[in-house]
Amino acid sequence: MSARFEELAWRETPIGEISLRRRRDPTLQVDVYEVKLDDAFLMSSLFPVAEIELARLGLAALTGADLDVVVGGLGLGYTARTALADDRVRSLLVVEAIEDVIDWHRRGLLPFAAGLADDPRTRLVRADFFAAAAGDGFDPDRPGRRFHAVLLDIDHSPRHLLHPRHAPFYTPAGLRRLADHLHPGGVFALWSDDPPDPDVEAALATVFAGVRAHVVPFPNPHTGGESANTVYVARLDG
Repeated sequence: MSARFEELAWRETPIGEISLRRRRDPTLQVDVYEVKLDDAFLMSSLFPVAEIELARLGLAALTGADLDVVVGGLGLGYTARTALADDRVRSLLVVEAIEDVIDWHRRGLLPFAAGLADDPRTRLVRADFFAAAAGDGFDPDRPGRRFHAVLLDIDHSPRHLLHPRHAPFYTPAGLRRLADHLHPGGVFALWSDDPPDPDVEAALATVFAGVRAHVVPFPNPHTGGESANTVYVARLDG
């Protein structure tokens, strides 16, 4: 029997106090892993469906093999693990701003993410995703390198940001800079906690030829009902 509650890691960061904790849910009889930033919950292992669908839907929009993929935001690892389950993925570069989050995976604190950090296709890079998107790209060893897909799950949504400095990324100008890091025909997929937003779709459509907002429903054991997230999938011409 697991202990009812355990704080696995904690650290003060430039954006607040981040912590990883494990608790035993007495109703579901499962261990739940949660990430908090200050007093706000960022993610929970109870609700991985949309993070999984971010990778599945984003990569499903691509044809061909030998795919080079970027995941923005490591978190609990569901998006990255799902990307690695696609045999077409040749390389996976995960950009994470907080070293402690990378350390959680390297130390094996998240049993459901086992193998992610050790997969030979994976590189875990400590960097600011938004600064990289606006600059020379995501691979610090190869400035200007292009990728087939970028899968992003950092902010709550383009309207509810973890930090105000992320806002320029979601403008047409910011999205054009992102597109410079994609191959022709490449895909950008974005997770959002909000319902489909016409303004977000319009901004994506200024840069990408095909844009679709997928509503991803999932059971919510806290309410006994259903909740939903949104995954935007946008593809370049080519």
